[in-house]
Amino acid sequence: MAKLSETQKFELEGLVEELEGYKGRHTELITVYVPAGFNINQVSKQLEDEKGTATNIKSNATRKNVINALEKVIRKLKEYKRTPANGLAIFSGNVSSVEGKEDLQIWAIEPPKKMKVRIYRCDQTFVMEPLSEMLASDEVYALLIIERNEASIGILDGKHVRLLQNMTSGIPGKTRAGGQSSQRFHRIRESMAKEFFKRVAEHMKNEFFEMKDIKGILIGGPIPTKEEFLEQSQLVTELKNKVLAVKDLGGTGLPGLIDLVNLCEDVLAEQEVTKQKRILDEFFERLAKDPDKVTYGEAEVVDRLNRGAVDKLILSKTLDKKKIKDLGKLAKGSSTTIHMVTNETPEGVQFDNLGGVGGLLRFMVVD
Repeated sequence: MAKLSETQKFELEGLVEELEGYKGRHTELITVYVPAGFNINQVSKQLEDEKGTATNIKSNATRKNVINALEKVIRKLKEYKRTPANGLAIFSGNVSSVEGKEDLQIWAIEPPKKMKVRIYRCDQTFVMEPLSEMLASDEVYALLIIERNEASIGILDGKHVRLLQNMTSGIPGKTRAGGQSSQRFHRIRESMAKEFFKRVAEHMKNEFFEMKDIKGILIGGPIPTKEEFLEQSQLVTELKNKVLAVKDLGGTGLPGLIDLVNLCEDVLAEQEVTKQKRILDEFFERLAKDPDKVTYGEAEVVDRLNRGAVDKLILSKTLDKKKIKDLGKLAKGSSTTIHMVTNETPEGVQFDNLGGVGGLLRFMVVD
């Protein structure tokens, strides 16, 4: 699945935020999701049927608003000969916050990723979950919960946690015997634990070593088992270097993996901040040492984009949405990568003070 560009993500965030802010005075806001590949004419027919059902609504105002919204959606659907490649999302309704006043609006969005669900809903709010899920991080993280008797290997892909494998060690419980028998039994258990750790490490290698898009590894388990695993398992160096967090955790399987992800929210958020900091550090370092290979200020950046000189375009999320969209279109025409940054870090504030528009150049431009 293709990843969202920074500008696609920003535009979708703005739309979701706007639509989530509307609340109908009654059950009268229409949401329609058409999945990729679905017959759009079939959706139109369903909405015609729903329009007939809406005539039974007792409240005159609500009945009028629902029917008007449905008619607006049906007219919009007729503009499409077929369902767009990624599907379609349509929202319509009276979004006026004043009783008795009409403000009938419609939004039609061709989503940036394939729509997989089919939804028709008439409610007080628009259904935004399918679009919100598209905003989840596209990053992929490996997950491991390691206990003495069990291990769970999984993956976090965007917002989705999947269990890949559950393993058991076969290590027997502690004995009550004393003396030499107890010591011998302890040595056997320790030996079996080391073998289990090696087996888990081998499975981690098989699952993730060739997966080059893995951004990091999150590990959970009780004290001191997870620490012993990292010390004794012979986990390959390339994977060990990707360990981002080691969390105290009890419980395995899919529920345990979900708990691990929740415990690592701060770590995952920090990864996004780090990515933004990296591009801004590069910008300010080049500004200080090689200023001819940097551009900033809207007018100059637009000129450099038109000349095909911008390699990386940096835009602040504080900019006007239309401005971001226009600059994004210019960047797309010259194969320029786009980086969206916030003003939530000192570097972001400093960049905002320069106007919030900048770029790293492929080559020096002489005016």
